[in-house]
Amino acid sequence: MGQKVLLTAKEVNIILHRLACQLIEKHLDFSQTILIGIQPRGSFLADRLKTMLESEYNVSDVALGYLDITFFRDDFRRREKPLEANSTRIDFIVENKKVIFIDDVLYTGRSINAALTALQSFGRPAEVELLVLIDRRFSRHLPIQPDYRGRQVDSINDDKVKVNWIENEGEDVVYLVNNNQ
Repeated sequence: MGQKVLLTAKEVNIILHRLACQLIEKHLDFSQTILIGIQPRGSFLADRLKTMLESEYNVSDVALGYLDITFFRDDFRRREKPLEANSTRIDFIVENKKVIFIDDVLYTGRSINAALTALQSFGRPAEVELLVLIDRRFSRHLPIQPDYRGRQVDSINDDKVKVNWIENEGEDVVYLVNNNQ
């Protein structure tokens, strides 16, 4: 199994700033916008973007929630080992708001499909957008595309994109892991 670095910590930081600026261009003051990190991996990216928007771009009171999609996945009962649920924390009104789903890697689109289904429990948003750090564009099973993407990666299905966050793995880096080597 071989791996190569797709993004260094410096590149991740540059991409986060670019994504934050793109969000500001579209949503201005965020008064009608909600960020929702898709558990578990999207929560790290969502936390970073919220912090960056508030501390470095002076956007105040960015609403941030976390959505667990475990029981909404279409492969929930197909796995050998049981999936572990994460917590959902959405303590604000979603009805008629602009929701931005945030996840680390967009691969097949099935997680986003599950997130759309799970979100219905919290109301009907005015619109839903998708922000991802990595878009694996040739791997989609469903017609789902990101509105904001950090980096587009073309990889074969046996490859895996692994995003490490300093808060969880002690480093900010993105690897392309080849399972065939």
